[in-house]
Amino acid sequence: MFERTSFTTLIVGVFVVYVLHTCWVMYGIVYTKPCDDPPNCITPFLASKPRLQLSIYSTLKPNADGGHTLIHKEDNFEVDSKFERIVNVSLPKKTRHNGTLFAIVFVHQAGVSPWQDPKQVHLVAQLTTYMLPKPPEVSLISAEEGQAEDDGTKELKVEPGQQNVRHGNPTSGGGAGGGEGAAESDNPVSHWRTRLTLNIVSDHFLFDKESLPSDVHRYLRVFPSGKKMVYLPLLFVDELSNRVKDLVEINRTTKELPLTINYDAISLGRLRFWIHMQDAVYSLQQFGFTEKDADEIKGIFVDTNLYFLALTFFVAAFHLLFDFLAFKNDISFWKQKRSMVGMSSKAVLWRCFSTIVIFLYLLDQQTSLLVLIPAGVGSIIEVWKVKKAFKIQVFWKGSKPTLLFGKLDESEKRTEEYDTLAMKYLSYLLYPLCLGGAVYALVFLRYKSWYSWVINSLVNGVYAFGFLFMLPQLFVNFKLKSVAHLPWKAFMYKAFNTFIDDVFAFIITMPTSHRLACFRDDIVFLIYLYQRWLYPVDKTRVNEYGVSYDEADKPGDKGKVHKD
Repeated sequence: MFERTSFTTLIVGVFVVYVLHTCWVMYGIVYTKPCDDPPNCITPFLASKPRLQLSIYSTLKPNADGGHTLIHKEDNFEVDSKFERIVNVSLPKKTRHNGTLFAIVFVHQAGVSPWQDPKQVHLVAQLTTYMLPKPPEVSLISAEEGQAEDDGTKELKVEPGQQNVRHGNPTSGGGAGGGEGAAESDNPVSHWRTRLTLNIVSDHFLFDKESLPSDVHRYLRVFPSGKKMVYLPLLFVDELSNRVKDLVEINRTTKELPLTINYDAISLGRLRFWIHMQDAVYSLQQFGFTEKDADEIKGIFVDTNLYFLALTFFVAAFHLLFDFLAFKNDISFWKQKRSMVGMSSKAVLWRCFSTIVIFLYLLDQQTSLLVLIPAGVGSIIEVWKVKKAFKIQVFWKGSKPTLLFGKLDESEKRTEEYDTLAMKYLSYLLYPLCLGGAVYALVFLRYKSWYSWVINSLVNGVYAFGFLFMLPQLFVNFKLKSVAHLPWKAFMYKAFNTFIDDVFAFIITMPTSHRLACFRDDIVFLIYLYQRWLYPVDKTRVNEYGVSYDEADKPGDKGKVHKD
């Protein structure tokens, strides 16, 4: 039984195990077993309903060494009451000269100074971060400079020997100041985080001191009260709510900036979930993800509720499965491909060109690695397909490569004639549209450089009219009255992923044109499915491996059998 198990079945089995394991892990995170043995229980301080106060101070150093300034005080602080406050924070001179600023958040007993209260809890939050400003965009015709987008900044990647950049002046002479300092895009510029999100666990949960969750342990402060152990309020600073789009550049003339303080009570399960997600984002940054890449992941967690987040996880898991199966079947199809009968070589060549252009465009737009890496891998695969489609052989004479193109048989030449005819009709419409769009963009829009204009013009043509280059394959199918030559298994996996991409188009940040292209592909796949229904498979026709079923049944001819 196990000898005939296909590779696809094995992968699906591993996928099911992975999903079930992830569900079990997530259940362990959001559910904490309460204490049922009173002598071992740690009771909440909030159960006694104490009068509390919230105080927030600004300071140049995390330990408040060198002074602190009160920026907000909530006298009648109630843990269960949600609120939002907007306060203006005065910036010290060092902060205005490319320095840092921190906030120390205290929850303490009302009427008692937080600096002398033994039953206070506090956390330190960073109010500034260092980013590299986006290069200004100019009109390539008039050289008129435009404003850079707010969400186009980049965070300075801190190397092991440069940790002082985050807690001191990273450049000499205050390079972050206004005027000429801000124009030096190679220097890190201090940016203001406009949001400070605070949470306190409102559940009166009884912890078992012998089985404390490791994620909560670092936030737990305990003190003895008679024979009992009592823990102080669980205070949490939500770093996931700090988005790149909310950052404001600080310069020397900035005396004060607004800070939005958001507070809301949360459950223990939600706290543990946020802690794990925050740690996951931090781990990604340690592995080389920039702040912008991490920001895309933050957006998934912050901008969606937990139920939609769970749906997103399952959709992403199936997307990964279909991606792998489509990749596996596509590679298998082209690896065994011996004839281009019924296949549009122009469509293959165009698909290769368009994927490379899209990759360069995403790279120029500093798109998230979540989108950039798959696009790069797809470009490499499309180049390999072109080599197979045109039967290209590469010979090396020293350091100089020589390309040798294979010859076409009669059936392939007939397919090529239909393909060329379809491209001829398309060129009458496509080229003027692309050229007109490029000229319009050059006159009315602003770009960082001529290279940026070329890439944007090409990718706009790909996104807006690229689906037209899929029409030659539809035209060839129509002329041959057959679709048996297409890799349908890979097509169907890609079709499922196309509809899944429609969901991700509203979740992951990406250029608008890339988002619209996801919906364009839906129409193309529907047309292919219609042709699949219109032209039933004829077993006398050549299949995708250049072999007909009838030929395979002849004596002495084993034919080709494709196993999934």
